Amino acid sequence: MKLSARNTLKGKVVSVETGAVNGIVKIDIGGGVIITSSITNNAIKELALEEGKEAYAVIKASNVMVGVDE
Repeated sequence: MKLSARNTLKGKVVSVETGAVNGIVKIDIGGGVIITSSITNNAIKELALEEGKEAYAVIKASNVMVGVDE
């Protein structure tokens, strides 16, 4: 797999919850960090995502907002 995204984090699926159209997938990338993603139910099915399966969290953002407490 080759992607233009530079933030590709390998981990293990720890949770898959499907909804009416979209689902929530949680990937444990180690060190106590869990990445959560909302993707379509079709994508969950096509990728055969289930607990325990290895998967990648691929993060590509054209904008990143930064905030501070007042």
